[in-house]
Amino acid sequence: MWNPWHGCHKISQGCRHCYVFREDAAFGTALSSDTVRKTSSFELPLRRDRKQNLKFPAGTEFALCFTSDFLIEEADEWRARIWEIIRLRADCRFFFITKRIDRLVRCLPPDWHEGYDNVAIGCTVENQKMADYRMPLFMSLPIRHRLVIVAPMLERVDLSAWLDPAKIECVSAGGESGKYARPLDYGWVLDLRQQCINHRVSFNFHQTGSYLVKDGRLYTITRQYQHSQAAKANINFDG
Repeated sequence: MWNPWHGCHKISQGCRHCYVFREDAAFGTALSSDTVRKTSSFELPLRRDRKQNLKFPAGTEFALCFTSDFLIEEADEWRARIWEIIRLRADCRFFFITKRIDRLVRCLPPDWHEGYDNVAIGCTVENQKMADYRMPLFMSLPIRHRLVIVAPMLERVDLSAWLDPAKIECVSAGGESGKYARPLDYGWVLDLRQQCINHRVSFNFHQTGSYLVKDGRLYTITRQYQHSQAAKANINFDG
């Protein structure tokens, strides 16, 4: 994880029970979760050890801004330095997931062109309304590596119109975690998987969420098993 800034704002239905707000509350963070601020990890990929060797070797993959949103407005003045670090660490891979894909164009560096080869961007579409809004934008933008994240999956979502295997590397689905999580219907997951199979796009079921409905029965799944139970379903598809 590389979180150069922390804090976010809830902007759509998928944000309602955001884990960032929940974890901040649990750990008694002094500042509000919607206060966006730089962290001590701002230049993490450039850190060196006592022998002046880079702490993170070539090939390291950085999950970027998982306690915020890389495209959030408050970070506009800091983002140029992050792009610079990504260029300096061209030997590593970076990816971020955003609900603000409509801000990407104004946040790109001047030399982005068709995208950096070491950067993957995931667009979150938690329901059909957000899919219909975000996916046309996402597919029109210059991005080399696209991921679609249907999480927390709040209803059946039809992505058929945008499932181009030449443009989308993977669709990943998952439920919502936490005491007040909204249930995930396994039928929705299977339906999305079939859409991906039909279009030869890779599919990943990455987590069940806290509450999973399967064959009309509601299952409660503790946090530690949500990823492993999804893996046990054995429904991932390699397009």
